[in-house]
Amino acid sequence: MRHLYLLLCLVLLSIAVRAEVFQVEDIRIDGLQRVSSGTVFAAMPLSVGDLIDADTIRRTTRTLFRTGYFDNISISRDGGVLIIDVVERPAIAEITIEGNTAIPTEDLIKSLRDNGLAEGQIFRQAVLEGMSRELERQYVGQGRYGANISTEVEELPRNRVLVNIKVDEGDVAAISHINIVGNKAFDEDTLTSQFELKTTGLLSFYTNDDKYAREKLSGDLERLESWYLNRGYLKFSVDSTQVSISPDRESVFVTVNITEGEVFTVSDIELAGDPIISESEIRSLIIQKEDETFSQVSMTRSSELIAQRLGNEGYTFAEVKGVPEISEEDQTTKIVFFIDPGNRAYVRRIEFRGNTKTMDEVLRREMRQMEGASASSSKIEYSKIRLERTGFFKEVELETRPVPGVNDQVDVIYSVEEQPSGSVGASFGLAQTYGVVLGANISESNFLGTGNRLSLGLNQSGFQTNLSLNYTNPYFTKDGVSAGFGVYVKKLDYDEANVSNYTTESFGASTTFAYPISEIERIGFGMGFENLKIDQGTFGTTLIDEFLDDNGDNFNILTANLSWQTSTLNRGTLANRGSSQRLGAELTIPVGDLHYYKLVYDAQRFQPLTKSLTMRFHTKLGYGDGYGSTSTLPFFKNFYSGGFGSVRGFEKNSLGPRDITTSNDPNFTVDEDPDPFGGNVVVEGTVELMFPVPFMKDQRSVQAVMFVDAGNVFDTDCGNVDEDLCSEPDLGELRYSFGFGGTWISSFGPITVSIAKPLNAGDEDDEEVFQFSMGQTF
Repeated sequence: MRHLYLLLCLVLLSIAVRAEVFQVEDIRIDGLQRVSSGTVFAAMPLSVGDLIDADTIRRTTRTLFRTGYFDNISISRDGGVLIIDVVERPAIAEITIEGNTAIPTEDLIKSLRDNGLAEGQIFRQAVLEGMSRELERQYVGQGRYGANISTEVEELPRNRVLVNIKVDEGDVAAISHINIVGNKAFDEDTLTSQFELKTTGLLSFYTNDDKYAREKLSGDLERLESWYLNRGYLKFSVDSTQVSISPDRESVFVTVNITEGEVFTVSDIELAGDPIISESEIRSLIIQKEDETFSQVSMTRSSELIAQRLGNEGYTFAEVKGVPEISEEDQTTKIVFFIDPGNRAYVRRIEFRGNTKTMDEVLRREMRQMEGASASSSKIEYSKIRLERTGFFKEVELETRPVPGVNDQVDVIYSVEEQPSGSVGASFGLAQTYGVVLGANISESNFLGTGNRLSLGLNQSGFQTNLSLNYTNPYFTKDGVSAGFGVYVKKLDYDEANVSNYTTESFGASTTFAYPISEIERIGFGMGFENLKIDQGTFGTTLIDEFLDDNGDNFNILTANLSWQTSTLNRGTLANRGSSQRLGAELTIPVGDLHYYKLVYDAQRFQPLTKSLTMRFHTKLGYGDGYGSTSTLPFFKNFYSGGFGSVRGFEKNSLGPRDITTSNDPNFTVDEDPDPFGGNVVVEGTVELMFPVPFMKDQRSVQAVMFVDAGNVFDTDCGNVDEDLCSEPDLGELRYSFGFGGTWISSFGPITVSIAKPLNAGDEDDEEVFQFSMGQTF
């Protein structure tokens, strides 16, 4: 009887299961708002006409859930119609982020978008929670251990939501102590001085060097390892690091456990592989020597020098690797340099990118690496330097890219970022000495992108009225011979320039040529003519009166100019590497009305101290005199000193000899403050410490300096002038100042400021602590 009962149950169950299987005659989807029915049909593993059962229903439900569009899905049937009822997940109408400063909002929005949270997309609570945890981890990586991310989801009409993310970044935990365990050869202060991370100090509020960051600690550990490896500790290791946080999450304690090991010396240096060039030449490039203490940096630098030398021979992809082989028995190491020159490479193509204004041919003429020639690392790099020296670009980047499909060709790509190189149209300037400077002009060192220099303008200021045209073609010939000319008409009121009371009216023309005698040297010569008339008005000075009585007040002057200059500066403007020298001579031709000569030597050198600090040394020496029928250097050709480009902290042109104003007016009284008169000898020198401008991301168009200036003007023949007003060359009479200054190359032209304090001003010297110049003058 029992067996009969079980058999009956199985038959009924089979009938019930068979009853659940049915053929789909139609499919209806209810509840859709934004998701299209086509998207749902495409995702379902069934279609009209299929036979389905309970397992098919389960698979369909799971498949639709996996699309991420729905919060709830229910499936039922009405006869042969399969009914799918869905509840869509809401769409994100807007995402707002509040409270973030350390991480920009744009970066947070991009991160959310990359993970599927963006306006218009389906909202997923799990994704939002996961991103919140990820953001907190990012803040912890910055040392913000108290950071907290809270989220609010506000429901809006039409099944939309507003996601509000509130960020409490907290403060970056400050480092209270850095402890190094295991050091014996060097004390802790010496080692921690190599760290970028520091304990809280006096300037930490500005430098932020006491703010813990995991990336900074990793970099510090690498520097610590390099410190030991460069001193022969080849077995040095960082065993472990511990970073602990105080209960208030505001202090960090860092402990670094190290093993120093022993000092190793170099027992032998071997070469392996295929050197290509002679062994003696390669060994001359190796900085690390036998019997010296091993140095990781010397070994690495030696590898780089060998690779560069091979690159100069066309082996652009040469690989050189130094490997120390340690002998722990006698604490020595043998260094083996493995040399793989690879194939000689040739330059298929040289490309220029980013030069929207400057013509390609202007860049191409600076190239020392030619297309089709064997690739030379030094020529490719030097071509980059020559582009930077033009002064047309903020930055030049170089990329040497292998040509796909071949192993012996490269493309050389120079990417440039152009910067203002002049102005066109109306000009405005403001100079402390000359006042407002107005003019209509064209002044361009890269005229129409040709690389030629042109200035044409009419300018008016308290000091000058000037109409001028100057043009220079730096590549008058393909060999780099430059040619230029200039014409002008001008009137100068020297009393407005803090000089003796006289006015000159002149017109003239000149032409110049310069020849390259090497990659860094040029010699030049030129000819010039000037007609000059002097007007004293009702006033004069003792020395001017004497000169005009002997020579008259109207002159035709013919001059010849000679120059030699050399430059290894890394940039045409705001250089910070290299040096330059210029020696110039101006000599009148005897057929003119005046006979004189002037010699000027100008030199500067930039000496890098660190990656961001550079010392600049500058000197200017000048001497002039008359010859033949002209007994002295004409006073209107005198040297002057003081102000920008000279000795800051003193008024422009105010240093050196002075002269007493005279007048034929019987009511005139002698001026108790004699005017600067200049002299025929100038001696100037400057030492500057160049440093980054705080809070500015782009440092390429600005330059800040701390300086000490020294200089003065002298006269070799003071005549009857009181010794208090005139001094013959005497280094004891140099004037000194110190201060801070800066220059910004703006679209209006250079803006320069300085704050200086004279150190030994004389009784007659005019001090000026703050000085500035804004705009372009011509």
